[in-house]
Amino acid sequence: MTSPTGTQLHDLTALEQAAAVRAREVSPTELVEHSLARIEALDAAVGAFLTVTPDRARAQAAAADRAVLDGAELPPLHGVPTAIKDLANTAGVRTTFGSTVLADFVPAVDDAVVTALAAAGTISLGKTNTPEFGFPCYTDNQLAGPARCPWDTTLLAGGSSGGAAAAVAAGLLPFAHGSDGGGSIRIPAGINGLFGIKPSRGRVSNAPLGSETTGLGVQGPLARTVRDAAAMLDAMAGPVVGDPYWAPPLPAGETFLGHADRAPGRLRIGRYLDSGMPGADLDPEVRAAFEDASRLLSDLGHEVEDLPASPLTPEVFPAFEVVWALSATTLPVPAGRLHELRPLTRFLRDRGLALSAQDAMEAMFRLRVFSRRFVQATSHLDVLLAPVCTMPPRPVGWFGDDGAEDFERQKRYAAFPAVYNVTGQPAVSVPLWWTAGGLPVGTMLVGRPADEATLIALSAQLEEARPWAHRHPALW
Repeated sequence: MTSPTGTQLHDLTALEQAAAVRAREVSPTELVEHSLARIEALDAAVGAFLTVTPDRARAQAAAADRAVLDGAELPPLHGVPTAIKDLANTAGVRTTFGSTVLADFVPAVDDAVVTALAAAGTISLGKTNTPEFGFPCYTDNQLAGPARCPWDTTLLAGGSSGGAAAAVAAGLLPFAHGSDGGGSIRIPAGINGLFGIKPSRGRVSNAPLGSETTGLGVQGPLARTVRDAAAMLDAMAGPVVGDPYWAPPLPAGETFLGHADRAPGRLRIGRYLDSGMPGADLDPEVRAAFEDASRLLSDLGHEVEDLPASPLTPEVFPAFEVVWALSATTLPVPAGRLHELRPLTRFLRDRGLALSAQDAMEAMFRLRVFSRRFVQATSHLDVLLAPVCTMPPRPVGWFGDDGAEDFERQKRYAAFPAVYNVTGQPAVSVPLWWTAGGLPVGTMLVGRPADEATLIALSAQLEEARPWAHRHPALW
C-alpha cells in the first residue's frame, strides 16, 4: 500500500504517519491493514510477535477513523500502529512473559504505560516476542522461538526487547514499546540499526506492579528515528500516584520531541572502553564503531576526552548478579510446573533462592553506594560514550542451553549497559556504524540523571550529520 506521494506506508516514520492521518491523506485503518499485511508476510522470518491481535486493532482503527471524520481533537499519535512487549500486562490480551507457564494468561488490567500509549492515539497490533520473564540479553523461548535480526536472520535480534526491535527494523511497525532492566532496549536497538532510549528511573511509570523492588527495570521506545522515539517517550512519560520513584518533569511547555529540534550546544563527553567485566574483550568492529562515534562527536564541536580509568568497578558486577537472581525468586510459577522453565530461568531462580537475607540486603546496599559514587565521579561530564555490546550480533543458538554457561556468555557479551540500570541514568543506543558485511553496531550515550533532553538533542545532531533511517535490510 502506498501513500499519496507514492511512498510505501511503512517507509513513513511514525510522525509522518500521524501527520498523514491528520491531513486525511491516509486513514488509521489503512495504516493498520498495511502493518498487519506485513506481519503476515514477514513475521515468520523474524519472529517479532508472540501474539497478533488483528480484530482488536481493526476495531480501534475504525474508531480512530470516525474521530478523524467527526473533526474531533486528535491526540498526537492518532492512528499510528505499534505493539506492546509481552512483559507488559494488557487487559483482555494474552500476556505470556515469554513462558509456557503463562501461555494462557490474560490480565484483567493494563499496565499504566499501555494506557498512556493508547491515550496518545497509538493502536497496538499485539504483543512482541521476549525471552522467558525478560532475563536474557537475547530473545528466544518455547512459544515463538527466536527473534531474529532482519539484517541477517541467522543472527539473534538481542533482548529482551528483541521482538520489538525486529518488528521496527523489518518495517512491520514504525516504533514499538520496550523495557530495559540491564540493557534490554539498548542491546536490540544496537543490533538492529535502531535508536532506543532507556529512560531515567521514574520517567515512565511501572504501575501497577512493575519492578520497583530492585529499581532496575524501566520502559521506553525503540524507533527508526530520534524524533519518533522522542514523541513516543512523550506519550509514555509521567508518574502514577503511588510510584516510588519520580523523574523531574520537563519545564512547562517543553517536550522531548521539542528537544530533538534543538542544538545541544558544546558538550563535554567522557569516553571509555573498559567495562570492568573480566574476560569481556572487544571485537574490532565494536572498537571501530566506538572510535568512529568519537571522531564524529569531535567533528561536531564537542569536547571528547578519555576517562583516566574505568568508571566502573569490578565490585558492582557481583552485586548486580545477586540482585538479578533475586528477581527470579518471585516468579508466578506453580511448583508442579518448575520443570517447564528454561535452563537460564531455573539457574537464576535457584541461585536467588540460595541467597540469605543478608546476601540480598548487602547486594542492594552495594549497588546504591556504587550508584551515588559513580554519579558523583562523573558529574563534571555532560555525556558518557561507551559500546553497547562487546561483539556484533550473535548467531541463533550461540548462548547455548546450559543456564550457568549461558549467563557467563551474556555477562561477557553485554558488559556495558547494566551499570546504568543501577545508577538510573538515561542512556541511548545510536546506530552510527555498519560492518563491512552490512550489520549494524550501536554505540551508547549516557546522560546525567534525569537528562534525557540532552541525549535526545545530541542524538538528533548525530542523526542529521550521519542519517541512518534510509538504511533497510533486504527484506524491507
